[in-house]
Amino acid sequence: MVTSASAPLPVQQRAWDTRERILRAAVECLAEEGYQATTTSRIQQRAGVSRGSLLHQFPVRDDLLVAAMKHLAAERTDEIARFGDSSSGDLDEAIDALWDTYHGPLFTASRELWFAAAHNPGLAADLAPHEHALMRVIREQVLPALFGAERAAHPAYGDLTALLISSMRGVALTYTFEPRDHRRDPNRAVWRRLAHTMLEES
Repeated sequence: MVTSASAPLPVQQRAWDTRERILRAAVECLAEEGYQATTTSRIQQRAGVSRGSLLHQFPVRDDLLVAAMKHLAAERTDEIARFGDSSSGDLDEAIDALWDTYHGPLFTASRELWFAAAHNPGLAADLAPHEHALMRVIREQVLPALFGAERAAHPAYGDLTALLISSMRGVALTYTFEPRDHRRDPNRAVWRRLAHTMLEES
């Protein structure tokens, strides 16, 4: 039987599936249990793989977490892109959709890595290029889809989206100490007014 050169071999597919399970387990563990609790043993348990399988793919814990960050970056990009794909073009909905992305497990897992990196220069150096690449994708591809081409061409669009990202991320961090319903946050009204003023009235 002839097999296509592009088709993955069964053993390759199993290795890929194992890697995906490990990375997903690492992200879930970061989001639900925090950086300190995200040990290789805990990830192995959550992924349902053998110790040997995990160490074969990721001998060092921080290497695993950096790989999880890359996996996480792709998922965060896809998450925001889905909001953009389903957007009705309403500006208020775009603001709310962007704000929602700061309150799911993907952002929580990212936050855990950011906090850990503050006291781990090696981890910070490894994470930085992935975070920068993610932000480029969000600014250049995802946000224009979310806000629409006409608004993305507005002279104030760049300043507005940079301000929204910084402000939303900062406000979201306060939920670490004061959990509440983010859909009732009073800042939503402020961000909406600001967006309307900068993109529709100026």
